[in-house]
Amino acid sequence: MAVAERPPARWAEFFRERWLPQLRDGGVDLQVLPVFVDDRYRPEGALRQTLRMIECAHTLAEGNADAVRLCLDGAQVDRALDDGVIALVLALESMPGLDSSVELLPTLHRLGVRVASIAHWGRTPLADGSGEDATGGRLTHAGVAAVREMERLGMIFDVSHLGARGVEHVLELAGRPVMATHSSARALRDHHRNLTDDQIRGVAATGGVVCVNFFPVFLAEDSAGHTVDRLVDHIEHVADVAGIDHVGLGPDFVREVLHDVTPPCCEDFGFDGIDPGAALPGLDGPRGLPLVTEALLRRGLPADDILKILGGNVRRLFRAELGRPR
Repeated sequence: MAVAERPPARWAEFFRERWLPQLRDGGVDLQVLPVFVDDRYRPEGALRQTLRMIECAHTLAEGNADAVRLCLDGAQVDRALDDGVIALVLALESMPGLDSSVELLPTLHRLGVRVASIAHWGRTPLADGSGEDATGGRLTHAGVAAVREMERLGMIFDVSHLGARGVEHVLELAGRPVMATHSSARALRDHHRNLTDDQIRGVAATGGVVCVNFFPVFLAEDSAGHTVDRLVDHIEHVADVAGIDHVGLGPDFVREVLHDVTPPCCEDFGFDGIDPGAALPGLDGPRGLPLVTEALLRRGLPADDILKILGGNVRRLFRAELGRPR
């Protein structure tokens, strides 16, 4: 989002100046890039902005080929990491550009999209987001078709942001592993954006991974719980429920992005009174990620388990499923 706000001639340079140093300092070697289209482009401009951001991803990767590589399958991810460059995987966070036109999923797949969700906070033609849990809505016919088409193409389905009944519906339908790219544990914080233990077990049963969200309000209701240690509580809970092979990190770093893309006139991007600029101390961006490693070490977790949490599980999932057509 932040890079795409700049003129196209600046995309590669801005990424190199602003984001690449943060990724390197944080030790990031695999980054999912989500295309998120904010409200000012919806509905009429959503597809155009989706395509613009996809083009932005390709441009920043091509302009920084010595440092990052846009990867289309698990083998490409492995080669990028072996070559010492950061592997980028293109994703969609909701699909406002598609509406109910599931037939466009192959087009987006051809453009490099490999992970996708079908709702954000509210209702879409495919499903209800978690902010609409009171409706009890499952996937629409088009939403079911989207799951089937994504599985056929080798795109990984992301249940983060999906309403509770929608998550259950996807788990009923799933014939391939699904993931939650940024969701925490509802047993520790009863918020609609978090997953219940049954849902966590369901994702694990598909062979998928639950990547724990760092956003403070999803970790604890009281600000006293907005700490790295509380984040590790959620990580350990997911590992206990799902198994150590099914937990990862889904930071949801948005503070700097929103500062970059929000005009001074209208800074409220909040949902349900949530401050989108909130962050855990020291964890408002990728540079802070070593704090998570340190906290996991303090808990006494085995090194092999920590490596799985820090990305090994996601890499294994991508190696097995990313871009692999049915």
